[in-house]
Amino acid sequence: MTLDEAQRLASRLREEVGRAIIGQRQVVDEILTAFFAGGHCLLRGVPGLAKTLLIKTLAQAVHLKFNRIQFTPDLMPSDIIGTEVIEEDRATGHRNIRFIAGPVFANVILADEINRTPPKTQAALLEAMQEYQVTVNGVRYVLDRPLFVLATQNPIEQEGTYQLPEAQLDRFMFNVVIDYPTAAEEQRILAATTTDEDPAITPVATAADIEAARHLVRDLPAASNVIDYALRLVRATRPTGTADDRVPPAVRQWVKWGAGPRAGQALVLGAKSRALLDGRSVPAIEDVRAVALPVLRHRILVNFQAEADGMDADQIVGRLLEDVVGHS
Repeated sequence: MTLDEAQRLASRLREEVGRAIIGQRQVVDEILTAFFAGGHCLLRGVPGLAKTLLIKTLAQAVHLKFNRIQFTPDLMPSDIIGTEVIEEDRATGHRNIRFIAGPVFANVILADEINRTPPKTQAALLEAMQEYQVTVNGVRYVLDRPLFVLATQNPIEQEGTYQLPEAQLDRFMFNVVIDYPTAAEEQRILAATTTDEDPAITPVATAADIEAARHLVRDLPAASNVIDYALRLVRATRPTGTADDRVPPAVRQWVKWGAGPRAGQALVLGAKSRALLDGRSVPAIEDVRAVALPVLRHRILVNFQAEADGMDADQIVGRLLEDVVGHS
C-alpha cells in the first residue's frame, strides 16, 4: 500500500463514519489515528453520545467482525476469552474437549463500561489486547488481526465500579473524551434519528488493507527533532526528573507519578499515524502536540494538592505543552 492509497482509505473511512455519526469530528479523528497506529482506545463520555454506534460503524466500514461486550459485576474471564467443554460421541462413547471461542475473538471489540467488572475479568481482556492471544488450560489461541479494542467508561456514576489500575490504563494508546454535541449538531441528530431512514454503510477496506496501512505507519520516518520532542515531553511529566529533564513547576507541584516509556512510543506512533491520515510522509512536532492530550491524560497521576487546587490531568498537559517547546 502506498501513502496516497492509505490517505484515500482514511478519507473514505471518515466519510462512511460520517454517514452515521453527526459531529464529533475530533473524536472520530483520534479514534482513526489510534486505529491506524495499531493501538487501543479508552473512550470516556456520558451515556447516549453514540459511542456504540461509532465503533460499530467503523467495523462495518472496514468489513471487520465486530463484538460488543457489556461488562457487569458478575462477568467472568471465560465469558470474554471462551471456555472448554467436554463433548461425548454417543456412538463410540469417546469424549473430546472442544474450545468455544468468546467474544474477544473479533477484529473490533467494544468493551462497554469496562470499569463495571472485577479486576480479574478486566485483566483477561487487557492480556488479549497486549499479547494478541489467550491461554486456556495451558493452550494458547491466537487472535485475528487487526484487533482494535475500544473500552468505554461512564464518568458520572462511580458506585459499584472497579477503576482500572494505572498499569492497565497504560495499555491503552489513547484516552479519548467525547463531549455533548453542539446545538446545531444535536438538532441534526434529532432530525436524522427519529425517522425510518437507516444510513447504509459501505465497506471500503478489508482487514488486509488495515494491516498494510498499520505497517506503513511504522515505516514512516520520524526526524530526530520529533523523537527528541516526544522524549522531552514524556520526561517532563515526571516530578522526580533531573535538572536535564527541565520538569515544569506545575508538574512538581501537582503530579504524583508521570508517564512511562510507553507514552513516548504512543506519541511517536500517534504522530506518524496522524501524518499518514493527512497524506504526509513525515510527522512533525505539531503532530506530537496534537496527540499529546489523549496520550498523556490517563498516564499522569495527580496528587492531593492538585485535587485541592482544582487541577486535573488535562490542565497539566496544557501547561506542559506551553512549557516544553519543540526545536526545528
